Amino acid sequence: MTIYIKNMVCSRCKMVVKSILEGQGLHPVQVELGEIELMEEEISSIKEQLIRELQSYGFDLLDDKKTRIIEKIKNRITDLVQNQNNQLDRTLSEYLSDELHQDYSALSNLFSEVEGITIEKYYILQKIEKVKELLVYDELTLSEIAFQLNYSSVSYLSNQFKKVTGLTPSHFKKLGTIKRKPLEEL
Repeated sequence: MTIYIKNMVCSRCKMVVKSILEGQGLHPVQVELGEIELMEEEISSIKEQLIRELQSYGFDLLDDKKTRIIEKIKNRITDLVQNQNNQLDRTLSEYLSDELHQDYSALSNLFSEVEGITIEKYYILQKIEKVKELLVYDELTLSEIAFQLNYSSVSYLSNQFKKVTGLTPSHFKKLGTIKRKPLEEL
């Protein structure tokens, strides 16, 4: 059986969710961001307790199809930006269509309808949060960050950063972590 979990954004999330499932007596076969394959065929007897336990850690069980698709889109974008350094060999729309085996326009319309922003805007927000993280770490120059996240230029990154945050990257760096957002709040 496959179940879908909302707000899984990192490897630690996978470990926590796996631990929760095992604590409920379940046997996860594979744990991916937002998607868990269980050995069990049915979980209705413990579903309410599982939901409470997941919610106590900021996760939630997804039941409807639209919500699952939205969560898959978010998970693919988060993984792309956070773990793959935004390395695409095709457009974002082609990437999402290929990954989710659905027409991009249908994905885009659903995402905008449910989330109130476009997929592209969500993608930009994710990239800007990654830029904020890298600025706070203070290990890379802005040029290196732009290169790592596939920005065409430092000025394009700076302009996009200012448009989203209202601050220049250098001003943000002086402020520190005050303005960072948890990924699940994007």
